[in-house]
Amino acid sequence: MLAKRIIACLDVKDGVVVKGRQFENLVYGGDPVELAQKYCDSCIDELVFLDITASLESRRTMIHVVKKVAEKTNIPFTVGGGIRDIETASELIYAGADKVSINTAAVENPKLIEKIASKFGSQAVVVAVDAKRTQLGFEVFILSGKKATGIKLEDWLRNVQELGAGEILLTSIDKDGTKEGFDLELISLARKVLKIPLIASGGAGTKQHFLEAFKAGADAALGASVFHFGLIDVQDLKRYLSQNKINVRLDCWEVE
Repeated sequence: MLAKRIIACLDVKDGVVVKGRQFENLVYGGDPVELAQKYCDSCIDELVFLDITASLESRRTMIHVVKKVAEKTNIPFTVGGGIRDIETASELIYAGADKVSINTAAVENPKLIEKIASKFGSQAVVVAVDAKRTQLGFEVFILSGKKATGIKLEDWLRNVQELGAGEILLTSIDKDGTKEGFDLELISLARKVLKIPLIASGGAGTKQHFLEAFKAGADAALGASVFHFGLIDVQDLKRYLSQNKINVRLDCWEVE
């Protein structure tokens, strides 16, 4: 059985890490390269960098950040935000990213999933999905959670899986930044549809929340402020999960 993964998410705006609640009210969270090094030492399994501004200036900053992180850490990491074409995806991967994450662009141009998967393999394509409860059930949102698409979550998950996505990063907008726990109903619903790995995001506040997410069907669980601000220690979390019969990697990545 594959080990469950603990992932730290760094939302980057203008070259620094920020964190908010339900995608609003952002506060400073630290320097992305320094945090990446800290997580490398803490035995985190993976990192996700999301350029939440996605402007041209921020894209240049993110390329610079990717190169620095690749030079100074040995943690697998995913980069997303503003990737709208194969050229940008290629630039990020060549700069050192292990995977790229696409969200809004995937909805607006689903063929982009196929293009990236064809060039780099499905394992390099993470489709980020932001979902919120509406009259549709769970509805997919784009543009940092600000625009409803009218697409039901289940339909979109089936579609991206068929197009070649290697992994889904599923964020609950309702739970984001609340520290009240992951949306277990959302995770369970996605798990029934997906055959590819599922990363749960949005709502982490305690070690028990991670345990619940894994029991609901997540292959990986993502945290942001709980890790940035020291509310949960990564190694303590892994020991807790192991004690509760969740298969996790207890050692750090070996330095090459």
